[in-house]
Amino acid sequence: MSFLGFGRPQPTSAEKIAAVENELKVIAEMHTRMLKVCTSKCIDKTYREGELSKGEAVCLDRCSAKFFEAHQTISEQLQKEGAARGFGGGM
Repeated sequence: MSFLGFGRPQPTSAEKIAAVENELKVIAEMHTRMLKVCTSKCIDKTYREGELSKGEAVCLDRCSAKFFEAHQTISEQLQKEGAARGFGGGM
């Protein structure tokens, strides 16, 4: 609870745990989507070799970096919009 009822109330432990669980869910979903997209884009379906080729490895590295960068940009924008509307996004 805030001092004298002013300001934003502090989240409870249950709310903090729920926020962390939600963040983990979002990260897991992003990872699953990234694997699906980057694997289909970068890895040959015939699996000629047991190891990734240099081209496949570079493609996966670039694809995952771009995917993560886009996710970060979108997350930051959503947090800004949420803060502008009065939804406290930070912990």
